[in-house]
Order: sequence, then C-alpha cells, then structure tokens
Amino acid sequence: MTFIKTPTKGMRDFLPKEMELREYVLNIMKETYKQFGFEQIRTPVVEHIENLTSNQGGENEKLIFKILKRGEKLAKVEYSNENDLVDSGLRYDLTVPLTRLYANNMQNLPFPFRAFQIGYSYRAERPQHGRYRELMQCDLDILGEKTNLAEIELITAVITFLQRLEFQNFTIKINDRRILKAMLEYANMPLSQMDKILITIDKIDKIGITNVKEELQKNDIPLENIEKYLGLFNKSKDVKNFCKDLPIDTQIVDNLEQIINIVLENVEAKIEFDPTLVRGMGYYTGPIFEIYADGLDSAIAGGGRYDKMIEKYTNMPVSACGFSIGFERLILLLEQKNITFKQKDKYCYVIYPNKDIEQLKTIIKEVNDLRKQEKIVKVVERSKNFKHQKEMLLNEEYQIIEK
Repeated sequence: MTFIKTPTKGMRDFLPKEMELREYVLNIMKETYKQFGFEQIRTPVVEHIENLTSNQGGENEKLIFKILKRGEKLAKVEYSNENDLVDSGLRYDLTVPLTRLYANNMQNLPFPFRAFQIGYSYRAERPQHGRYRELMQCDLDILGEKTNLAEIELITAVITFLQRLEFQNFTIKINDRRILKAMLEYANMPLSQMDKILITIDKIDKIGITNVKEELQKNDIPLENIEKYLGLFNKSKDVKNFCKDLPIDTQIVDNLEQIINIVLENVEAKIEFDPTLVRGMGYYTGPIFEIYADGLDSAIAGGGRYDKMIEKYTNMPVSACGFSIGFERLILLLEQKNITFKQKDKYCYVIYPNKDIEQLKTIIKEVNDLRKQEKIVKVVERSKNFKHQKEMLLNEEYQIIEK
C-alpha cells in the first residue's frame, strides 16, 4: 500500500469548518477597510530575487524560498555559489511587492494611495506553535501621506476591525525609530552597532534587563555607557517626560503624542508609549506600533512608517506607512474563544434512491428556487444508513427536507 504523506513541514490543509472561520474574518476585514477608503490590490507570490534581497527586509531575507533558473538558463549557467543559480523567490512579506507595484503604476494611482492586500507569504523558518512557513498576511498601507493622519487612520481602522470581532483586551504599543536613535546618542552608544543593539533591546520582555546588559557588554561597549542607556528604561513612560533629555527634535515627540491622544479620543483602546518597542524591519523611519492580545506572548499586528523605501524604486520621495495583521495568530485566538457567527439558513434535500426522473426534476427546481433566495442548499442521495446520514447533516447545521 502506498501511503500519502502529510503536508510539507510548516504548511497546512484547511477543512471546511476552518475555512468558514477564515473567510468570515476576511470578509469583516474587507468591509471595514473599504469603509475607511482603502482599495484592494493583489501582487504575485513570486518576485525577482533582486527585489527580495535589497537589504530592506531585515532578518526575513535570510528566510527566502529561492527558485532556481529553469530550462536553458539553468543549463548554461556557470556558477560558483547558490546565488548564481537563482533568479526569483517566494515573497516573505507584502510590503516589498507593494512598493514595486506602486513604483510601476504610480502614474495611474490616486495620491495619497490607500491600499490593502491579503495573501500568502513564505518564510523558511522553523515551524512552531502559531508560526508557519506559509502564512496569510493582511496589510493596510497609505502611500503619499506625510502627516500623522496616516498613523491615526491605520491604527483606528485595525482597532475597528478587531472590535468587530468582539476583541476587547488588547494593547497598542507605540514608539518612534528616531527616539530609539536619540536614546543611543544620549548614552554615547555606537550608532554603527545600532541594529545589533536594538535586536538585543527587543528581548527585554523575554530575558530581562540583566541579561540584556550582559549581551550588550559582549559588544565591547563601555559599561558606563550601557548603564546610562539602560537607565532610560526606568524613566516615566509619558512620551514627553521620557524624551526631555534626549537629543531629538521636539516636533517628533509632539507628533507621537498627537497620535496617541487622537487615537484614544476616537476609539476604545489601551495605547501606550513603549521605549523598548523596536520592530525588526530595517526600513522603518518614524513611528512604529504593535498590537498585543491576551493569550499570546507576541504581537498580532504591527507596522510603522517607511518613508525611504519607495524612493529606492522611484528616485523620488514618497511617504509611506503600513500596518500588518498576523492573521494566523488572530485565527488561533478566535478558535480559543470558540467564536460563533450568524450563517445563512442551510437546507438539505435527501433524495430517495429511485429512478423517477420527474421527481428529480421537481426537487432540482425547488432547490434552485431556495438558492435564488440566497439559501445554502445541497442535494444528496439517501444512504442505506439513513440515521447516520441525518446525524452528519444535522452536525453541519442543515435543516433536512425529505422527499
């Protein structure tokens, strides 16, 4: 006997009940985002390898599923390493494809451009609970908006969507990459090691400040500077008080405070300034934010401003800000909540096993009349074990009509 293997590691099948929940969530998301004036786009899952390895994806660039050249191109290639054999790869997020799409089509798009995109991304990482190699991503972006209206609208839209799913216990954390840089300058930390230092700081919640201190000492940074830097995290979490001694433009601080206050005035949510919030992507240039929910130790949504990214493709400055929802984590939370949602009425016609063509014609006509009323109807032939058949149909919430 030949055994059929399970899906490749990190990939999954979805049964009808699972798809029903996923589609329910996606439909609410689409309706919400459209109410905020966002338009849906789609990009291919395969991108040129040059786009994916442009030093804009941070650690994700190490997780690319690469695609070999094909046919004559592969046969003729002379190679010294793996990169010579590759010409494309599976996207690891939706932001890089969005910037390429915008650069290719900006003349035909509104300005500012509000876009949302839903699709699968792929990362060759070690699968674990809530993390997969194939993951559904749901991105919301505003391109061409210089003011903090972009951050306010993005955060408000995502909160509105989550609240329509009856989420209540979540926290928005917000920071600014320029504040992170000013903190390093204040403590005379080496800016040449900024990325490495921030990766370490991002671990504070998981390993504690003592272990962070030990890791920073391994970078040959004077202990006095490290202690001055870590001392900042004991300060008030009010953004103005926190930043008052930092070498930073007050407009940056005022901008962040405005975002926090306006969001709080317009939605029911907990939002707080968090100086340890880093966000791993190297392309962020300003405010960054994440959403945390009870039951998970990692964010279910995150994003920020990335004003320099599109300029690399267009040779002209284009302001940009985005928010991405961790769809798989969101579904996990909803499954734990045993969410229920209203469905359309479901009817099932059970046909007796006979060859009466006139009866079949009548049944099909009645079925299609119900479908025209937007009812969900399926027709099945009566099985020998009719009792079990009825139990299965009732479990699927079908109302049974016998003929």
